Amino acid sequence: MTFALVSKPDTSAITREEVTLPPLGPGDLRVRVTAASVDPVDTLYAGGPARAIFGITGTAGIGFSLTGVVTATGAEVTGFAAGDPVAAVHGDVSAPARAHAEETVVPAASAALLPEGLDPVDAASVPVNALTAARLVDRLGPAGGRTLLVTGAAGAVGGYAVALAAHAGWAVTGLARASDRDFVLRAGARELVTEVPGASFDAVVDGAVLHSAALPAIRDGGTFAGVPAESVAVPERDIEVAILSVEPDGGRLAELLALAASGVLEPRVAGRVPLTEAAAAYEKVAGGGQRGRWLLVP
Repeated sequence: MTFALVSKPDTSAITREEVTLPPLGPGDLRVRVTAASVDPVDTLYAGGPARAIFGITGTAGIGFSLTGVVTATGAEVTGFAAGDPVAAVHGDVSAPARAHAEETVVPAASAALLPEGLDPVDAASVPVNALTAARLVDRLGPAGGRTLLVTGAAGAVGGYAVALAAHAGWAVTGLARASDRDFVLRAGARELVTEVPGASFDAVVDGAVLHSAALPAIRDGGTFAGVPAESVAVPERDIEVAILSVEPDGGRLAELLALAASGVLEPRVAGRVPLTEAAAAYEKVAGGGQRGRWLLVP
């Protein structure tokens, strides 16, 4: 048994309750959670919309992004042992205990060892946000001297997208508030804009989830990469529109954690709260405008 935050069909409030972990499969890790990030998508599970999208009818755990310590390994697991510090994305939205729990079970394929030099609590802000950013940037193909606008460049996904794209050779411009200039330029952008510009970029990574409102910035025949939304961008002017969701990937996560340890990616934390006070963090995230992620610490 472990305490976990769960979404229930009869209330929009998150609930902390004792649940039974699933049996450890041959390719699984049991992990004692060190910290977990509260991401905007988590508030959609707590509030209900994501339950309908994914057909969740009963009680289910909440939380994607976590760090922790391995307490047991499945019979077929290699590369991990009890006592190893790890990070992971918990992608099973029907599991009884996910990232927002004292302990959880994740596939070893979704986890990566934490490199030295990363704070094991702050690192919980990395997995789901950096993997999402990486998938969006990777979808654009090689930089080849091309120009890229990242919307929401001061946000968790957008900030990582700026850094990853600049590291890959893109000429990056960040769209954010003027007050975020120092961070956006530090992440690797060449300049900052505060409004969507005219058609002057080869591609857009849409960290702000603007969708159609971001298309005017893209040249004819360019590329738009964004995450799912209620109203997604519709292709125009031969612009390719790619809508992508995060996918757990331990190998790619290991690469991203190494970039964080080396300083290419900058983990940002808005605050830490105990798991028992999670409602306060959920409220702040649902209200938007946060710089960095709120972390739950069991």
